[in-house]
Amino acid sequence: MERAKKNRLTQVREHVKSNIVESLELPRDIFYGAVIVTAMGRGEVLVENYRGIIEYTREKIRLQAKGCQVTVRGERLAVEYYTHEEMKITGVIEGILYDG
Repeated sequence: MERAKKNRLTQVREHVKSNIVESLELPRDIFYGAVIVTAMGRGEVLVENYRGIIEYTREKIRLQAKGCQVTVRGERLAVEYYTHEEMKITGVIEGILYDG
């Protein structure tokens, strides 16, 4: 019974958040902290709102984001720069995958 109350409370909170975002016309990515991935051609990927690096090789860079993992696959991949908020990946980008 207690678990059902917690689940219901979580649903109500998410509904309230959603209503606030919609009524104030706030960008969802900022309010929820969603990952933003911007590909610029085949040579650059900018990732915002990531939490950490899980795997880093020349062929694959896997990042943890809120609620999912993002994998960039390619050749000669490198992290050109990173901050707490964003990361720029360069190389020959072959694909971007979202897991979870």
